[in-house]
Amino acid sequence: MKTEHQRTALITGANRGIGKEIARQLAQRGFAVFICARDIMKGREAAEELCQAGLEATFIQLDVTDPVSIRTACGTFSQKADHLDVLINNAGILEDHGGNILELNPEMLDRALKANVRGPIMVIQDFLQHLQKSKTGGRIINVSSGVSSLARMTTYAPAYSISKTALNAVTKQFAGALKEHNITVNSVDPGWVRTDMGGPSANRPVEKGAETIVWLAADAPQSETGKFWHDKQEVAW
Repeated sequence: MKTEHQRTALITGANRGIGKEIARQLAQRGFAVFICARDIMKGREAAEELCQAGLEATFIQLDVTDPVSIRTACGTFSQKADHLDVLINNAGILEDHGGNILELNPEMLDRALKANVRGPIMVIQDFLQHLQKSKTGGRIINVSSGVSSLARMTTYAPAYSISKTALNAVTKQFAGALKEHNITVNSVDPGWVRTDMGGPSANRPVEKGAETIVWLAADAPQSETGKFWHDKQEVAW
């Protein structure tokens, strides 16, 4: 049976961390959430955890680095819902915590660009057909990072930083291309969040990291598009 007459959201990399918390908060707001992840077991566990709490969650396997996986996930989604209101590109990788661009490994850069830039582009392209069926106007949110900002960039994690800067450019490109289709596209810096990626020393809980993303998904004016957000405020690219 397809999900109808209910707001729907699909989140990549949602088996843990910020992605999982976004799914939880949106489900609590009445969304039917689709949890996407590469790992089948962990993805199913995350969806089951929300279902056991009385929320509506469905797992779909999706590897953002694999075009066939994305297309298959899109086909699976079409069997379960008749439209998509919110697409959140949350999946990403960070491999070069202590790296320096002087010694940057080209293969590491390729992996970062493949997961953090090419992946979201392909996901948006494939799921666009479902976003265009949203009755309220589709919303795309790309989870970026403060280290992507050219205004504030340092030498930290060059592959990751460069890939997230490129993701911001992807946001601007899609925002311009989709404006006439009533689909908003925004980037979010969730801050330094205590997750497997952010580490235990991070200064923000996952609830705070998810807050602005959930706001853009559920509450922000549909006119807000092509912007970079942090704590519900527009920030410099």
